[in-house]
Amino acid sequence: MLATFTALAEPNRLRIVELLRQGPRPVNEIKDALRLQQPQVSKHLRVLKEAGLVDVQPRAQQRLYELRAEPLQALHQWLEGYRQLWDDRFNEMDELLAELNEKEKNNVRKKRH
Repeated sequence: MLATFTALAEPNRLRIVELLRQGPRPVNEIKDALRLQQPQVSKHLRVLKEAGLVDVQPRAQQRLYELRAEPLQALHQWLEGYRQLWDDRFNEMDELLAELNEKEKNNVRKKRH
């Protein structure tokens, strides 16, 4: 997972991953879409491939790059644990706020009598 975070930490690589979400693309299409030089794109794709985030498929004279689901699914599962933690904490906070609101209402009623 560290390789995934390291690879995605670089903004251009994250942009490439976002672009590849739409489907496989050749280097030239990535280069044009992101307005980067071909050597830059190739370097970023190499890092993404080494991190296991993309696969490359030769097609005639080009190479098509596509996302691999497995590392992104692993990232999703890891993040899901944190989402559940925060959901639980927000639920506890909601319960506490409801309790405080009820106490406030009771205090207001007592002052009226």
